[in-house]
Amino acid sequence: MKLAVVGTGYVGLVTGTCFAETGNQVTCVDIDVRKVEKLNNGIIPIYEPGLDILFNRNVEQGRLTFTTDLEEGIKGAEVIFLALPTPPGEDGSADLKYILKVASDLGPILSQYAVIVDKSTVPVGTAEKVHAHIADNAKVDFDVVSNPEFLREGVAVEDFMKPDRVVIGTKSERAKTVMNRLYAPLVRQGNPVIFMDERSAEMTKYAANAFLATKITFMNEIANLCERAGANVDDIRRGIGTDSRIGKRFLFAGIGYGGSCFPKDVQALAKTAKDFDYDFKVLKSVMEVNDKQKVKMLPYVMNHFGSDLTGKTIAVWGLAFKPYTDDIREAPALDNIRALLEAGAKVTVYDPEAMENVRNIMGNSIVYAHTQYAALDDADALMIVTEWPLFRTPDFDKMNLLMKNRVIFDGRNVYELDQMREMNYTYYSVGREAVTTPVEQKA
Repeated sequence: MKLAVVGTGYVGLVTGTCFAETGNQVTCVDIDVRKVEKLNNGIIPIYEPGLDILFNRNVEQGRLTFTTDLEEGIKGAEVIFLALPTPPGEDGSADLKYILKVASDLGPILSQYAVIVDKSTVPVGTAEKVHAHIADNAKVDFDVVSNPEFLREGVAVEDFMKPDRVVIGTKSERAKTVMNRLYAPLVRQGNPVIFMDERSAEMTKYAANAFLATKITFMNEIANLCERAGANVDDIRRGIGTDSRIGKRFLFAGIGYGGSCFPKDVQALAKTAKDFDYDFKVLKSVMEVNDKQKVKMLPYVMNHFGSDLTGKTIAVWGLAFKPYTDDIREAPALDNIRALLEAGAKVTVYDPEAMENVRNIMGNSIVYAHTQYAALDDADALMIVTEWPLFRTPDFDKMNLLMKNRVIFDGRNVYELDQMREMNYTYYSVGREAVTTPVEQKA
């Protein structure tokens, strides 16, 4: 099939590349001239494991191309995906200006029947708005379909190529036939393609992310209670995760969720509820708890060193909102770094992928180390913010030589308590007792 993908951000680039991998002819369209030039030169603007292999193969074999010309990009396309940004407005609502602008532009240049697919995460009723904007100037038949993405950053290629399910919102039998044919190679193992109306598909995406955010937040609340009650959240996680009704995933306590999806989507669903005059109390609590949870470690830092951190150096491991990505949108690391700087600390950071993105925001206000150990040189303490695998089994002997104190503030519960006791560390984590082994500070 001939496809067009409008927007080459995270969702658009993964969508276009993966559909090309299944044999389709895909043209990706973007108004960013520099980005398109980079893509045409083989430079991928995001970090996503495995994407580069598929990208290079399909570009070389001519199935994946890029252009800034919308009319050229959609020419002959049977399916046109809209994978455009929907940033949150001040009231939490999703801003549809980019999607509706492209919809208006599509109307007069459609030359044959096409299925227009909302791939972006959009609020209820967006498909109707997109249809209206296209219909204003369209001279041919078309259908607008809602097909939300369920991609996890870090494993997006696998999620796309082997989806748990595909959700498609449309009442058009013609569009159903086209979409079934498109997704057939991805669901050969029997995973379902679920058809529903457009509004239900739009709501499904928000409901999924809001539920997962709620699950994370619930465990963080349990962790906070554990600290007061003297219980261990890791044991509780194992105890409830084996219940098939609950499941093991998204039960790890920590310093909150971030990224491009959960914060934005929870806000947008809360705004939708408000628009329909419904008081969605659970979502309000989720947002409130997560905002506080992001800086969960800071009181421990202040209690240990005092509220004035002048003269103290805090090393931070992890900047991305999660491992296997360079995405720092709503990343807890940024909240913690800013608070540490405000308290007078010097901050030295390391992340395998997200350093340049943070540098673009924080500039030279912090020190960027070239390795995880370089960040520890002469540090008074280590704060772990992102649970990259390389942080799980470090060389503790090397750490001991570099750091002034054996003090770790672990926002992701990377280490075991017994391990920290044996190594004579003062160790603070989430939902578990603090390890406060007294140690002598280096001279």
